[in-house]
Amino acid sequence: MAAKIRSYLTQWTVFVPVIAIVTLAFTWGRDLSPLVVVVAAALLGGAVLAAVHHAEVVAHRVGEPFGSLVLAVAVTIIEVALIVTLMISGGEKAQSLARDTVFAAVMITCNGLLGISLLVGALRRHVAVFNAEGTGGAFATVATIATLSLVVPSFTTSRPGPQFSPAQLAFAAVASLSLYALFVTVQTRRHRDYFLPITSSGKVIDVEEHLDPPSSRLALASLGVLMVALVAVVGLAKGVSPSIEAGVESIGLPQAVVGVVIALLVLLPETIAAVRAAARDRVQTSLNLAIGSAMASIGLTIPAIAIAMIWLEGPLLLGLGGTQMVLLGLTVVVGTLTIVPGRANVLQGGVHLALMAAFLFLAASP
Repeated sequence: MAAKIRSYLTQWTVFVPVIAIVTLAFTWGRDLSPLVVVVAAALLGGAVLAAVHHAEVVAHRVGEPFGSLVLAVAVTIIEVALIVTLMISGGEKAQSLARDTVFAAVMITCNGLLGISLLVGALRRHVAVFNAEGTGGAFATVATIATLSLVVPSFTTSRPGPQFSPAQLAFAAVASLSLYALFVTVQTRRHRDYFLPITSSGKVIDVEEHLDPPSSRLALASLGVLMVALVAVVGLAKGVSPSIEAGVESIGLPQAVVGVVIALLVLLPETIAAVRAAARDRVQTSLNLAIGSAMASIGLTIPAIAIAMIWLEGPLLLGLGGTQMVLLGLTVVVGTLTIVPGRANVLQGGVHLALMAAFLFLAASP
């Protein structure tokens, strides 16, 4: 065991987050030169990949569906920290940052992650098979929370513009958090089998891998390094974000693109994990990651931002515009048609990826 732990501690997935933390300590609060920005960005990418690895180790130890929750919650912590940090320093330009980031996360997960998971799974055995009962319930929860949090503010009349009044924001936050808690209870306790991988005949696969799970000590070590990696990701992302914002502005792109970049960054670990799961013929695990990430992004981010607004100044613009609502509505309709049969081929995967491409294009060229 001691030899295993020593070998474990020499892996790049351990020392890269440590180097990233040291770099963060030396660069925190300072203006970064272009060279330092490049180094910080490289370490940021390494820390993200390390976070994927350690989250998968912990997930393998606890098993499904708890494993999918580990990465979803970890990614949401990154997202909330980035949004709050940029809202504090962004001024008026950051008033819609929470909306842009959360909406981007929903579109990326419910179209990009879901589409590529189905495509990889279908290419492996022609038809990707998953449990429609669990996936459908999760998708319905995402659609409900997204509508309450991102669509309704555009139609309320208590405040000018696409924003909630304090009471409405509190209601949306409580509703989102309650629905997320109810989903987690269903996923992990009452109907756990709805979220486990299944065979083409519909038989539940309760053993995720033939390999023995890691020991408790190794899992705890991975959990510790995962926390270090997440701190490094948040800190370094804050350091390079001014360069991202300046770059977006210099090439004439809308401010909403900053939210898309943040969402793409924080969802990179889940994207890698989802593709790996689909490649192992565990499409249900991929969908757990995709839809669970969308739900966590809204169900946890909106309440966290609502609490942060007690200290933050300025309005919080949450309501979507007309084009964004059309894309969200089309995603809900297409996603429902994809999930209900419990089976999908490359066509469904391609349709969702086309919606993802449309979202990215319209975000850059509204």
